[in-house]
Amino acid sequence: MIVLLLKLCLFAKCGLVNSFTTPSAVRIQQRGGKIRTTASKRVTGGGISNDSVALSMFNFGSGNSKGSVASIPKSNNERDNQAIDAIKAAIKKKPSGKSIPLIECEFPPLGALNKLGDGSLRSTLEAEDANIAFASKLVKGLAPFPFGPKINVFMSSAASNSYVTKAKTKIKGGQVLPLKGGVDEEVLSEKDICVMVTPSTRSDYQIAEKLASSGQVFAVIIVNAFAKDQKSIPSSATMGYFLKPLTYNSQIAGFLIRSYPSEWTVLDAFSKEVLGTFTDDEIRVKNTNTPDLRQSGKLVQSSVDQRAIRARQL
Repeated sequence: MIVLLLKLCLFAKCGLVNSFTTPSAVRIQQRGGKIRTTASKRVTGGGISNDSVALSMFNFGSGNSKGSVASIPKSNNERDNQAIDAIKAAIKKKPSGKSIPLIECEFPPLGALNKLGDGSLRSTLEAEDANIAFASKLVKGLAPFPFGPKINVFMSSAASNSYVTKAKTKIKGGQVLPLKGGVDEEVLSEKDICVMVTPSTRSDYQIAEKLASSGQVFAVIIVNAFAKDQKSIPSSATMGYFLKPLTYNSQIAGFLIRSYPSEWTVLDAFSKEVLGTFTDDEIRVKNTNTPDLRQSGKLVQSSVDQRAIRARQL
């Protein structure tokens, strides 16, 4: 037994054991009458890249698997955990082509139909508190004490002084800074992660894109962008997490969810059935990081109508 162990150690040291095959994982999906499969890939080792070393510093874990299916969160806490896991997975992705390490996360913080609830002052303040609470969880998830990268949390240039002060009080483990007057780039490192909470001005979005594309920081995360138009966030960004309630007949009938690396998924709110999936190219508005909701809405509407027809036939 001892001899066998010595041989194995010798093989490893000599580099004879330098490849492995990922566990067999075949995904089968039907879309538009076509069956699409994704088979496992063989991975060969023999050296560790600088990118791998950099990623290992963040200790993000495995995150979601490529074949995982998005699910409707049962609570705000479950939603937050889904979003944090998806963001971690998106950060681990090595940018390719025109993509940049700019990651977006969007969901209703109050579980309402929009980001601000009913539009009242009370609802607005509750949404602000919820966004700060999520940012606090995100910072802890990205940089668990005492390890992890340095996190810079930027508040919108339109944020009030009281809101920035509240964020500084609630968010621990990260440096909270206002975007008013811009960013002091000298305090940033290429290993830093920047979190932007509810950016809302053109300058906010320009700063986010510049930091991500210039390589000044490791990644930039946008949490619940506000007052966003088609030019705010480029198509080179990644939607790490997206949760959108879809309404029909004045009630929530389904959800559009993107939990990276899963595809954009439309689910029935009642049966929890997957009604359809989409890639970025299939669902995003051209040259943006924003999904076109029309096809998702049609799928949900059809599901509700079909259920009503079946109920009448009973």
